[in-house]
Amino acid sequence: MDRHATHTDSSRQPAARGQRAFTLVEILIVVVILGILAATVVPSFANAIEPSERSAFATSLRSFAQSTELYRVQEGGYPQDSTSGEIPDGLEDYIDVSTWRSETPIGGLWDSESELDGAVFGIGVHFMTDEPRDSVYMTELDALIDNGDLTTGGFQQFEDDRFYLVLQFED
Repeated sequence: MDRHATHTDSSRQPAARGQRAFTLVEILIVVVILGILAATVVPSFANAIEPSERSAFATSLRSFAQSTELYRVQEGGYPQDSTSGEIPDGLEDYIDVSTWRSETPIGGLWDSESELDGAVFGIGVHFMTDEPRDSVYMTELDALIDNGDLTTGGFQQFEDDRFYLVLQFED
């Protein structure tokens, strides 16, 4: 056989008798089944968002608190109070600046506060422009961080829109 002889390309041949493509009805049935499966799976992912936001907030809050304690030890005191969303002077060398300047995972802005009611210094969230999270949500968050009671312990509510992890209470 001549090696230059042409051979037929099987992809160009018409389908053999007995083979057929999917019908429109069969395709529609598959689409409906996939839609039903998606409708059952998507809510599961939606329900996973809030716990992950709370967990991310708690992790960042603990990290900021530890960094602030390191600052206190090395600098001899806590940093000065700052405006919500702004990094306290000197703390930028101790924390992840981009995380601090971003909205918290639960909404609102990161904030440091000195001379809170009964506390020397705290770090937390200030819901300035957002609707504050409801008490149930924040109590569940408090259970991750502290004791599950926003009126006692280290993580407390100080105003309707302010929640702080107190790093030092007044004597």
